[in-house]
Amino acid sequence: MLSCRVPFHPGDSPWSCPKAELIGSLQHEVHILLHLASKVDARSLDYRPTPKQRSTIEWLRYLSIMGPQMLKATKSGVFDGEAWGAADKVAQTLTLEQVIASIAGQSEFYAKEIGEMADADFRTEIEMFGQKYTKGSFIVNLILGGFAAYRTQIFVYLKACGREELSTMNLWAGMDAPPQ
Repeated sequence: MLSCRVPFHPGDSPWSCPKAELIGSLQHEVHILLHLASKVDARSLDYRPTPKQRSTIEWLRYLSIMGPQMLKATKSGVFDGEAWGAADKVAQTLTLEQVIASIAGQSEFYAKEIGEMADADFRTEIEMFGQKYTKGSFIVNLILGGFAAYRTQIFVYLKACGREELSTMNLWAGMDAPPQ
């Protein structure tokens, strides 16, 4: 379990999180996402609750770029809208199998990119989307938090499409519940 302290308010304690724990938490999110993606079938692939919401495949495509693009922005301190747009354009053409392969590559990506960061880098302040963060809190709150939020969306979509066998084990551990 991730045991990071991030400054949510001015004057709070500085960033403190062993890199290995942060990498492990992001890799666990990748594992859960891959597990949930393996449950997507023809009836759930294009499911969307309402016309203006993303479909299952659109969420997976988004998650194939969200973490890596946000981590690149974190490291540089600047969100690159052109790079995001180019990555999104490619992602929108991916099949489910290609999305799964792309997401699978994120485990190594996080290990390399976060592993390269010095401990002091996580305490460096950045401004992103009109708010100030430390790089560490941005990674935890927007990337790690984004994974948890959007994988939950995919889980709910799968349940709405009749995957009644899915349980909290699938959502939080990335594994099927043991047979009863």
